[in-house]
Amino acid sequence: MSGLTQQTQQQMTQQNSQQEPQPQGSQNPSGHRKMSLAAQIFTALILAIIAGLLLQSHADFTVNYIKPFGTIFLNLIKFIVGPIVLFSIMAGVISLSDIRRLGSIGGITLVYYFFTTAGATTIGLFLANLFKAYFPVLSTSDLTYEVQKTESGPLDVLVNMFPSNFLSPIVDANMLQVIIMALFIGFAIILLGDKAKNAVNGINLWNEIFMKVMELILRLSPVGVFCLLCPVIAQNGSAVIGSLAKVLLVAYIAYAAHALIVYSLAVRTLGGMSPAAFFKGMMPAILFAFSSASSVGTLPINMDCTQKLGASKEVSSFVLPLGATINMDGTAIYQGVCAVFIASCYGISLTPSQMLTIVLTATLASIGTAGVPGSGMIMLSMVLASVGLPVDGIALVAGVDRIFDMGRTTLNITGDASCAIIVSHLLDKAAAKKKASK
Repeated sequence: MSGLTQQTQQQMTQQNSQQEPQPQGSQNPSGHRKMSLAAQIFTALILAIIAGLLLQSHADFTVNYIKPFGTIFLNLIKFIVGPIVLFSIMAGVISLSDIRRLGSIGGITLVYYFFTTAGATTIGLFLANLFKAYFPVLSTSDLTYEVQKTESGPLDVLVNMFPSNFLSPIVDANMLQVIIMALFIGFAIILLGDKAKNAVNGINLWNEIFMKVMELILRLSPVGVFCLLCPVIAQNGSAVIGSLAKVLLVAYIAYAAHALIVYSLAVRTLGGMSPAAFFKGMMPAILFAFSSASSVGTLPINMDCTQKLGASKEVSSFVLPLGATINMDGTAIYQGVCAVFIASCYGISLTPSQMLTIVLTATLASIGTAGVPGSGMIMLSMVLASVGLPVDGIALVAGVDRIFDMGRTTLNITGDASCAIIVSHLLDKAAAKKKASK
């Protein structure tokens, strides 16, 4: 099975080398300098902001005639994500050819995700309390926001991780169930050995097909970014510079602090990479995540960026889909900042025990939360309820949740990428050490 896997990987490497895109800034056959994907997305971002500010008085027009094209693009991204996660994880598991090696990758990944999420919540709480005196005094009367509550048992999250139908995880975009399904199929193929030769070739072929579909869809990224972001700016431009600007600023300071301190240190010390090189290589994914506010939607670009930065395909194929589902550092910061903000608006001071509860709840609640726009609002309701704060307080931040979401999604996918770089580096070091000891 190992020889089969190596042969298949060699064939895929040759195919990829033949289809390698031109380097960023290279010239196409006509002699014109080709603009990189990051530059195209950034240009679309700037144009969307300008157009959104100019069209604030015509927000309905942007929603009715510009946003639909962004929705089409996002629908295409959502369409490809399920197959990409399923086949990339299966291909990644098969390429390992050793379940023990998969255990090493999974163990490092889960520990890293858990501690960075807990640290992110702590940073959010610390900065929110530091700037609490500067939060605007808002009226807390006549709040009408309601969160649908569902009765659930203590182990429902665990139960819901396992699919009861082969197709429903993909149809419902339940990424945890897709991951579980892919792991089971991948394990079975490894255990079958040479008898699964056709299955290995088929999975690798379908993985390449869906990657090519993804490539075609991503060519529309600049248009999609413009059409998604312009209506958001047109609708919320005035709110950003209004009374909620301060709490938004605190959240974004926390996002930046976590990225520049935690991820930079982690990438430098554990990943053996310059933070500057890491963030530069991640720029296409960062810009797309900021515009789309979708961790799952950014997954294809994130996989491409991390592999160009040196993460192995087998690691990124496992770590990134898992991270898009359970790693929510940006969302955890959002929980901490908003909990303190809402408590302040109601004249409530959070106790140390309540803050610890927020850290634990936000960390655990991130498991199973979908990586799609708006999922942070559901998590926030869980956090508020866990410390006895009025859930109605969500109405205070609901109007600008999309703007919070853009920053927290960017941090989420950056954390996923840092984990892929770190896991690849640690496994390479372990392999080199083992080889040297022989």
